[in-house]
Amino acid sequence: MVSVDQPASPLAPDLRLVARTHRRLEPLHSHVYFAPETDEHLTGAGLRPGRMVYFAGRAAAMGAVGPGVVTATFANFAPAIVARHLPRAWTLATPGQVLAARTAAARASLTRLLDGADESSLRELSGLLREACTALTPEARPLFAAHADLPWPDEPLLQVWHGVTLLREHRGDGHVLSVVRHGLTGLEALVTHTLTGRGFTRQAAQATRGWSDEEWTAALDGLTERGLVADGALTEAGQQLRASIEQETDALSAAPFVYLGVERTERVAALAGDLTGRLLGNGAFPAGVLSRS
Repeated sequence: MVSVDQPASPLAPDLRLVARTHRRLEPLHSHVYFAPETDEHLTGAGLRPGRMVYFAGRAAAMGAVGPGVVTATFANFAPAIVARHLPRAWTLATPGQVLAARTAAARASLTRLLDGADESSLRELSGLLREACTALTPEARPLFAAHADLPWPDEPLLQVWHGVTLLREHRGDGHVLSVVRHGLTGLEALVTHTLTGRGFTRQAAQATRGWSDEEWTAALDGLTERGLVADGALTEAGQQLRASIEQETDALSAAPFVYLGVERTERVAALAGDLTGRLLGNGAFPAGVLSRS
């Protein structure tokens, strides 16, 4: 826990290191959504391939939750697409079975994608991440809190996976808080993010999040009426809104790196950068999904 009485951290006035460190850690978690091992292991547990694997795999730490909980916590998926797969998934596999299969998938995919990675680097990173995660708190962070209830694995590779997952879900929960505070719906947040030229392309965003052309266009029209979009691009006001959301997200996710301090945070970024570079070089993400790496 970070005490409110602590002196201001050197990170506080400049969150660029926080953002850079999260960016380098993120693919160590998010690659699993594109890894063939995920479908292989979770369908082996009884789930149907594709979206059901994603929804149940990410939600299983919360238990056998329904579509409303997943729509609320995942934030930018079409409710209809979530309801198509939940709660049916829990009739095919229990949350415990799904969690075990997901862990096995993460082990297999990271072993393949990080082939040849230095074991001592994995151990060092896992130790730093575990220490950083002691600064995370659960208030208003449901996905983080659910995953934080899971035990830490014994293997350094899976310790890295678990630590990155905790940091990622904690940051994601904070991002949803910021999006709501800035007056955007989940779909509007997704649309504006694609217009930044970072992250998903529109085609990939609609395909993975389940929004129809009509729903996407309606969101664009609403954003245009509010002066955030013009001629299919973000206006200055839209750019400022997105920048404000990202800055607040960084601030809300800074606690673990404030706890570690600048030197050890830079070490996390360096270790994660090396691993992520290897992972990306080994084709962790399919072409055409992301606008920009």
